[in-house]
Amino acid sequence: MTSPKSSSRTAPSGVTASTIVTSLLTIETPGRGFVDLTAEVAKFARQAGAREGALMLFIRHTSASLTIQENADPSVLADLMTALDRLAPEDAGWRHDTEGPDDMPAHIKTMLTASSLHIPVLKSELMLGTWQAIYLIEHRARAHRREIVLQFLGATA
Repeated sequence: MTSPKSSSRTAPSGVTASTIVTSLLTIETPGRGFVDLTAEVAKFARQAGAREGALMLFIRHTSASLTIQENADPSVLADLMTALDRLAPEDAGWRHDTEGPDDMPAHIKTMLTASSLHIPVLKSELMLGTWQAIYLIEHRARAHRREIVLQFLGATA
């Protein structure tokens, strides 16, 4: 194991987590692909008066998921879809195909990605990196209505 050549850290800050604010976000997806949720999540944080704490997202489905990924180059998202399709192809002879050939691959893709995310909030800002965005990943071929629970825990303005 090696030590870092250089590191720095801000002074710890603390707040009393006296507020929990929750909202249900409903998204109509166009079908397979990425849907950028960043603006909606930031809007929720503003409406909640989030100052410092944690913002959590939880998707209430087993064939769609959440991720934080690059927002600058759309080819990244296309390549990620290609990778997921290679890991869980529709033509692999799955037994579970009740809702069609994309049903079981969608469940596998959800298992490989995430059903919840945690984003720190500091000074009323989501602590996302410059090139990061929050995405819902629709794993099914047809359009779906998806629900995401948004919850902020922390101090408000």
